Amino acid sequence: MSHFEKNAIISGLGISRIGRRTGIPGAELTLEAARAAIEDAGLTANDIDGIGTLGDTPPAEVVDALGLQATDQTLGFDTGGVLIPVMSACRAVAEGRARHVLVYRTVAMLGGAMTNQPASPMLNPLASPPIEPRMPGERRKLKPFEDIDELVAAHSYSAANWLAMHCRRHMELYGTTKEQLGWLAINSRRNAGLNPRAAFRDPMTMADYLAARPVSTPFGLFDCDVPIDGSIALVVSHADYATDCPNRPVAVEAIGGAYGSGGWFHRDDFPKMASCEAAAEMWSRTDLRPADVDVAELYDGFTFLSFAWLEALGFCADGEAGPFVEGAARIALDGELPLNTYGGQLSAGRMHGYWLLHEACLQLRGQAGDRQVARRPEIAVAAAGGGPIAGCLLLTC
Repeated sequence: MSHFEKNAIISGLGISRIGRRTGIPGAELTLEAARAAIEDAGLTANDIDGIGTLGDTPPAEVVDALGLQATDQTLGFDTGGVLIPVMSACRAVAEGRARHVLVYRTVAMLGGAMTNQPASPMLNPLASPPIEPRMPGERRKLKPFEDIDELVAAHSYSAANWLAMHCRRHMELYGTTKEQLGWLAINSRRNAGLNPRAAFRDPMTMADYLAARPVSTPFGLFDCDVPIDGSIALVVSHADYATDCPNRPVAVEAIGGAYGSGGWFHRDDFPKMASCEAAAEMWSRTDLRPADVDVAELYDGFTFLSFAWLEALGFCADGEAGPFVEGAARIALDGELPLNTYGGQLSAGRMHGYWLLHEACLQLRGQAGDRQVARRPEIAVAAAGGGPIAGCLLLTC
């Protein structure tokens, strides 16, 4: 596969109001973020000729509301998990099917008024449906003597349960501790205190973390991400637009995704996940190495997912993520690898990987405000997903 992403840049960033149980319609939040991203890129609605999303606010609604001439399907990269639309946009501009692609992700808590319809086929960025794990068989292994229909209806096992099993296995193999998970959460909350948009900003101590109510052993409440209402948008442009950007353009150096073979735990190397394949593909498409990365924004739907990404991306060896984050010195804003600098999904809020991408770009631009890493980052990694889905991007500025 050609390295098409090297012909793409992220030219514009936009973020809506962020809150919990706001009741603001998802379409309204989407348009806020989209307008901000287009303006930030120095463009107008007439310049946008491609659009991509995961199917939250339907693209047709956004096209009509903003008066876009966006007809490109942004197809062409179907293994990047939640980051598929971004990677597909990179391919679209590299192949000349579009010049400026608007990509967005909008989320809302239960009780919000967000529209949640599938995107129209013409504008759907997914080249093929994501691979689903073999859920019935996996559920039977968890509850072998229950009727599967009753199990699915009554128990509805969540990602917290699946990832808790990965984490428990990691603890058994490598001696990872609950306190080490806590240091990641504490570091995220410390960074969130510098982010005025973050959902939770009050300081957290280890005692606070350990006292939180249990969710799925070993996870407690502060191991889990925070539901919010909000929208993130960005504009992916062809690299030749870089000289016209009003802000520093962020170059896409390399991308990686995974097909999700093995599902949640049908892997010989369990508790490893699809992040391993995604990271390997990304590093195969660049001469840069983990030691070159200045800042990392890693998916933290649960604390352990950041551990998995740290190891998959080669920032530490298998089983060493716990010691790597212990004490939160290495991952602090002034540490050797500043991690989840905006507060992550654990404290800022759950945006399915798009806020971490937004933050990586802000850090590279030098526009992250009070949480800006002092030694100006030039290389960042943004990685999203867990279990059988994963995607990552290496960004430079």
